[in-house]
Amino acid sequence: MAKIAFILLCHRDPDGIINQATRLTAVGDYISIHFDARARPEHFEKIQAALKDNPNVTFARKRIKCGWGGWSLVQATLHAVEAALDAFPRATHFYMVSGDCMAIKSAEYAHDFLDAEEVDYIESFDFFESDWIKTGMKEERLIYRHFFNERTQKRRFYASYNLQKRLGLTRRIPADLQVMIGSQWWCLRRRTIEWILKMTRERKDVMRFFRSTWIPDETFFQTLVRHLVPEAEIRARTLTFLMFTDYGMPVTFYNDHYDLLLSQDFLFARKISPEAEELKARLGDLYAAEGVDFQISNEGRSLFKFLTGRGRIGRRFAPRFWEVESSLGRERELLIVVAKKWHVGKRLADRVRQVMNLPVIEYLFDEEGTPLPDLGGIQGSLEKRTRHRRALVRMLFDYYETDRLLICMDPNNTDLMQDFFSDRSTTRMLEVESEFSDDYLLGHAKRIGLAGERTPQDAIDRLLPTIRRDVRFESDSIRDVGFEEHYRVREADGPDENARPLAKFLSIPEERAREIAATDHLFAD
Repeated sequence: MAKIAFILLCHRDPDGIINQATRLTAVGDYISIHFDARARPEHFEKIQAALKDNPNVTFARKRIKCGWGGWSLVQATLHAVEAALDAFPRATHFYMVSGDCMAIKSAEYAHDFLDAEEVDYIESFDFFESDWIKTGMKEERLIYRHFFNERTQKRRFYASYNLQKRLGLTRRIPADLQVMIGSQWWCLRRRTIEWILKMTRERKDVMRFFRSTWIPDETFFQTLVRHLVPEAEIRARTLTFLMFTDYGMPVTFYNDHYDLLLSQDFLFARKISPEAEELKARLGDLYAAEGVDFQISNEGRSLFKFLTGRGRIGRRFAPRFWEVESSLGRERELLIVVAKKWHVGKRLADRVRQVMNLPVIEYLFDEEGTPLPDLGGIQGSLEKRTRHRRALVRMLFDYYETDRLLICMDPNNTDLMQDFFSDRSTTRMLEVESEFSDDYLLGHAKRIGLAGERTPQDAIDRLLPTIRRDVRFESDSIRDVGFEEHYRVREADGPDENARPLAKFLSIPEERAREIAATDHLFAD
């Protein structure tokens, strides 16, 4: 059975550290603590005094001053790992945590999870080929020597960097290493830890290299594990659930996140707010619980992106320069069917095609697999289609040799609608208003990754009103723009009522429009 030795790096909140160590060791696991040498001495003394009689707690034999981005974080980790390896011979796994981490599963679940596969869990992606680094230095982290800390010695850091760059003082990466990158929150087997410590003693060239790289806690263990362990025994993921905002800051969890955290496919979470006393108490009790059945839905990241995105709706200030001179043509007529229920929009568009023999393209800006003719590659991806929207539609007019074309759009494409309505061509819109049952909205949430088959009912009950408001908001946004030729058909209306706006939209007699409006099961799900 798995026995975990937690490797805890911390620098504050002695009471929180004492509570965390007590909770994690109460079920038979271990913890090795490195408390930053920069921190207040009385805080370390308090931690030592409170935990001195706990046989499952040990401390790094040497405390060092830690600074973000520097080698000190790796060295502190190695000191804590060495202490754990010596003090806990029965430990099978070594798990990196911080003072802000807490378990979001029971110890029983965590042990069973680690017993299920004989593997290491560590994010490790190719440093140069992956897009793990979004901004800032990349290759420069490795090929130049970084002796100063960018946070505390900014002037010296950049002076040294610029001097090396100007003089071409680059260096080579050790020839047998493929540098990897990933999160520092790993869980490694005892054998892997022993191999890493052996390599630190034998490969002085590797140690010299990493000691002067920038942010080595994201590359050192990640690289060595890939160098030492067969790929089949590595799972390139972290077991600690963490998210980042659009500004690159870690998302903090509070009391009302308990159910969300438990449903994620992770063992720990970071960061738990120091003020979230209720959450910490509940998670602390959970770790010692037995027989808990966890329903894993794993929608946390997609749900966070969806909910925070509601406040980030913007508009372009002006058309892009290559769009200003492009036009569909004055003599052409673009008909846009807007429907949130795509199957309803497609059904209506197909009926229009049958009755009027009109070229129809379904959701070309929303669905990757929309059937399109070969237009020289511009149709190849949603990104290209959206970027070159007018050029794409103009080419479709040319391809079908027509002056009338009907396309379908999701109502979230208000910016595209505005763009087409600002063109010199004639543009009309038909909005299809459907009824949305809770079952449909739940299915929609599952299709876009906001919920899963095992999402708890109370989480669904909170989510559905938000999605319903979001759908309503999209429709309101279209109306707020005030498009001139904007018509609506409604599921609640009969064929006679819907025939009138449909006739104006298609410029056909109401009798023919009624033939389309009376389509069997037009609004059926």
